[in-house]
Amino acid sequence: MTSLDNRMRSIVQPVLTVLLIGFCVGPSMAARGAEQERVNPDAAAIADFMKRVDGYVALHNKVDAMLPEPSRDGRPEAVVEHQRAFAKLMQQERSSAQPGDIVTKPMRNIIRRLLASIFRGPNGRDIKHSILDEFTGNVMLRVNQAYPDNMPFSSVPLPILEGLPKLPEALAYRFVGPRLILLDPHGRLVVDLVEKVFP
Repeated sequence: MTSLDNRMRSIVQPVLTVLLIGFCVGPSMAARGAEQERVNPDAAAIADFMKRVDGYVALHNKVDAMLPEPSRDGRPEAVVEHQRAFAKLMQQERSSAQPGDIVTKPMRNIIRRLLASIFRGPNGRDIKHSILDEFTGNVMLRVNQAYPDNMPFSSVPLPILEGLPKLPEALAYRFVGPRLILLDPHGRLVVDLVEKVFP
C-alpha cells in the first residue's frame, strides 16, 4: 500500500467513525431531547397550577378570617350559616372567575393524560366504574357556583389521587360524572372544573 493510500485512510477513517457514532447516537439524543421538551412544559404547567392553587388558598384564608367563628353552642345550623356566609363572600371576591383560571389548558391536558393512562391500565375499568357508580346527579355545574346541598361528594380512587398534584386542605378533587372538579369543601364551592376527563 502506498503512502498516499495510507494518508487517505488516515483522513477518511476518523470521518467514517464520527458519522457512524452520529448515526447511532443521534436518534437516542433526539429521543431524549423530545422527552425533555415534553417533561419541561409539564413541570412548568404543574408549577403554574400550584401557584394558582396557592393564590386561591390565600384568598380562602383571608375571607375566612373576615368572618366570626361559628357558634359553639352545638347547633348544626351554626356551621351551615358560617359555610354559607363564607361561600357568599368568596363568590363576591371571585365574581369574574372563569373555567381555566386555576386549571389552565396545559394542566387540563396533563390531567386527561394521567387519567387516560390509569383508565387504560390493568384496573382501569374497575376504577372508572367505581367513579361512575357513585351517582352524583346530572346537574350542570359552573365555576364559582355552590355545590348542590342534596348532591353527595364522590370519592376519588387512590391511584388517581396519587397521580394528581397534592392539594392543600382548602381544596379537593371530586368527580361529577365525566367531569373532575376542584372543590372548596368549606364553602361547598366549585372552584374550577375539567370537562370530559374519561378517554
